[in-house]
Amino acid sequence: MAEPETEHLYKALGPALLGDRRLPEQAESVIALPAPSLLAGLVVVALAGPGWTDLDGTLLPGVAAAACVRLCRAPMPAARLAGVLATTLLRLLLGG
Repeated sequence: MAEPETEHLYKALGPALLGDRRLPEQAESVIALPAPSLLAGLVVVALAGPGWTDLDGTLLPGVAAAACVRLCRAPMPAARLAGVLATTLLRLLLGG
């Protein structure tokens, strides 16, 4: 089975099999591992495109700006706005 399907299977079977009991801490940490790597893969594919052919240099600083604003504990709409503004300003400055 592929990684996402396995994770969905765990999430679906967990409440049915365990009821109100919790999984051991080690099992929970193993189940939580795939999520960040899947998200990182999705971000890379969305930014670079298949075969890295659609890589837009103005998007990377926009994502970095959004990440910095989010790391400062700002709300998500503020982080999105920072990313959009950074990307837009770079495109205006670079003529793209």
